[in-house]
Amino acid sequence: MQIILVAGSLLIPKLLNWKKELSIVAPLIRQMFWTYAGYILMTNLSFGVLSFFAPEALSDHSLLAAAVSLFIALYWAARILIQFFYFDRASAPKGWIYFWGEVGLVAMFVFFAFSYLWVFYSNIS
Repeated sequence: MQIILVAGSLLIPKLLNWKKELSIVAPLIRQMFWTYAGYILMTNLSFGVLSFFAPEALSDHSLLAAAVSLFIALYWAARILIQFFYFDRASAPKGWIYFWGEVGLVAMFVFFAFSYLWVFYSNIS
């Protein structure tokens, strides 16, 4: 699912009209924004690749497996908090695609947070 999230994330710049929205900020701010967006995209892709190709490494009861699974769980839990307590959703685009897109994204974030929290718990048990 994280790899699907990454693929879907490639549509966000067009859906939210980043080119126009970012044209009004200074070049350094625009460059930093794209850099941060790239880091987030690659982090999400890395979580997906790791989970898909090495699930046993995430659940082998080692300290590293526990730490990585806890980090990923906290990453997704933080993303949920950011969605509801930081983002100004009043200025978000309106329409059914955006509403259901947000519902789907939040559902995925919750699933990821609880899944990795469960893996963490399994690693320390």
